[in-house]
Amino acid sequence: MKPPIVIGDISRPAPITVEWAKYAQSLTDKPVKGMLTGPVTILCWSFPREDVSRETIAKQIALALRDEVADLEAAGIGIIQIDEPALREGLPLRRSDWDAYLQWGVEAFRINAAVAKDDTQIHTHMCYCEFNDIMDSIAALDADVITIETSRSDMELLESFEEFDYPNEIGPGVYDIHSPNVPSVEWIEALLKKAAKRIPAERLWVNPDCGLKTRGWPETRAALAEHGAGGAEFASGVKSKPGGNTTRSFLITATSSHHTA
Repeated sequence: MKPPIVIGDISRPAPITVEWAKYAQSLTDKPVKGMLTGPVTILCWSFPREDVSRETIAKQIALALRDEVADLEAAGIGIIQIDEPALREGLPLRRSDWDAYLQWGVEAFRINAAVAKDDTQIHTHMCYCEFNDIMDSIAALDADVITIETSRSDMELLESFEEFDYPNEIGPGVYDIHSPNVPSVEWIEALLKKAAKRIPAERLWVNPDCGLKTRGWPETRAALAEHGAGGAEFASGVKSKPGGNTTRSFLITATSSHHTA
């Protein structure tokens, strides 16, 4: 698929993902996440027009996607993920321009999510990157949950969130979706225990690193079965401790919209 070319004002004449999300939800009683690529990432991965600012384009995309969020909610989808893996990638070369970029980038995300009801969870996802110097902006997105790639870093990327005292919930990836290896229950549980040393267990979610587009169905089913069992084992251990709370473990087939088959 080639990057889109922006040649005029951006609008959304019809729903984009709503029918797919409704169909997926019709197949299960478990919650299904609506999956959207965020406005800054769409902008960064497009050929933008040159007669208006990048900020203007990002906010036009955000307004279009805001309607998608509203329609997903109306269709009964209670968790909606707005991916922004390119938020850091899009930083200007001049450090002096970072603040302005991050300000409108955060504003675009929040416009995108602005129609969500109080009982709708807004998630976001970011790939491997250096989080340290943009943690203020990540927190300002105010997503209920952020999922990140951590399985290959042995959970070291959580250090940025620990040091910042990130206030919301985090889903550290425990399944390397770039590898054909099927992780064991023990492997996943061990990673979650490492994560819990940095982030309180009650604020952890359990998820793959990213979407599963590069994986075949047999290995995907096997890996997600281990993923769910590993999360359950960890949650059981947490609950058995005095005052322990469980973590969340969803057998999801994709963690990000930009890597969904």
